[in-house]
Amino acid sequence: MRDIQIDKVVVNIGVGEAGEKLIKAEKVLELITGRKPIRTLSRTTNKDLGIRKGMPIGCKVTLRGEDTLKFLTEAFWVKDNKIADYSFDPEGNFSFGVADYTDFKEQKYDPDIGIFGLDICVTLKRPGLRVKKRKRTRSKIPMSHKITPEESKRFVKAKLNVEVVG
Repeated sequence: MRDIQIDKVVVNIGVGEAGEKLIKAEKVLELITGRKPIRTLSRTTNKDLGIRKGMPIGCKVTLRGEDTLKFLTEAFWVKDNKIADYSFDPEGNFSFGVADYTDFKEQKYDPDIGIFGLDICVTLKRPGLRVKKRKRTRSKIPMSHKITPEESKRFVKAKLNVEVVG
């Protein structure tokens, strides 16, 4: 019950506007992950940026299971198998960005698409977390069961062979 596992990996591209740019971003996510992305909607209205509430401003793909390890190895290869120390949050999850999708293996620059960067967020869990999230007879989990940033850094070093740069 103490083993740390990867719960999910969320790959996100935020473009800030709907239209042709968003369609190109969706195409990039589909090329990289092999999954169909869903659109993310704005939560607020910002007149300066020309964004209304409920307007599509980005897209994301959620990966679970075996796909996560394969994708993360490719993503860390792009980052030279290094991640910054500040990328870890207090719950042990981590996130990092890739500046250009063409850095991935077998991806070439397409002038029709352009250049897009993406954010990768990784959520870690231990077996038994379902007790906290289930609908029926929900219960609290103890602090000792939660993942600390130090534990997640050790997990990343051991499982993914990634160096944490301080």
